[in-house]
Amino acid sequence: MSFLTAYPGESAPVEIVIEPLTKDIGGFPVRRALPHAKKRAIGPFIFLDHMGPAIFAPGQALDVRPHPHIGLATLTYLTQGSIFHRDTLGSAQEILPGAVNWMTAGRGIAHSERSPFETRGTERHLTGVQSWLALPLAHEETEPAFYHYDTSAIPVLSDKGVSLHLVAGQAFGASSPVKVFCSTFYADVHIRAGAAAPLPDEHEERAIYLLEGEVEIAGDHFMAPVLLAFRPGDRITIRALCDARFMMLGGEPLDGPRHIWWNFVSSSKERIEQAKIDWTSGAFGLIPGDDKEWIPLPG
Repeated sequence: MSFLTAYPGESAPVEIVIEPLTKDIGGFPVRRALPHAKKRAIGPFIFLDHMGPAIFAPGQALDVRPHPHIGLATLTYLTQGSIFHRDTLGSAQEILPGAVNWMTAGRGIAHSERSPFETRGTERHLTGVQSWLALPLAHEETEPAFYHYDTSAIPVLSDKGVSLHLVAGQAFGASSPVKVFCSTFYADVHIRAGAAAPLPDEHEERAIYLLEGEVEIAGDHFMAPVLLAFRPGDRITIRALCDARFMMLGGEPLDGPRHIWWNFVSSSKERIEQAKIDWTSGAFGLIPGDDKEWIPLPG
């Protein structure tokens, strides 16, 4: 039997539809789907940004200056272009489409994200998704860490017009090598017109973020970009009305409420206040190779 066999019978409907809010950051469009008033989190995913598509002319660049994080893990996944990551651990890594940058902030880390300097003289395209995953309470203050996984390390499942890259977690009997801290799934799915793919049902909270194209679920049509969230246990089949691409995501619910202020995530408001002091005082440390500028605390 195919691992992507559509569920028999009718698909259950979408529970929540979220139109992402678009912001322009220096000519770089970002669509933010999470957090949202309708849904603060999907499993451990508390933040979901669809970056681009953007075109940088020669001399233009993405320059996200050094900034701090606590209490979360960042997952950067590109579909087009490249970004160079540096952090206070000394990590220096270019990320390319299909690879994964996973940064565990834990008790505190700072990083920068920039266009590689050697590419800035040419026209470049950039598109991708950046997610924040809240760390479980037991790991909020874990040691910071950075991991990079090349495209070749990411499992690929293909069948009947569907190709699925398992970016993180477990789904359809496969496991990604990307380090996660709780039950999670995150997948990049390409689906041909007329094909159908089921959503894994072993995870309590589930959603898809439609990057490209148009799909049908339980008779309703949805066009990109949109986040679609589903009820626990419902059998969901996604049918492509044209060639489409979407991210599947979810996992177990958060083990308690989280506070988000700027780039800080914590179960404790007091911990966030301390993080503000630490960033202002320089306690996060400097980033080797990118220590001449930084983003100050907002307002």
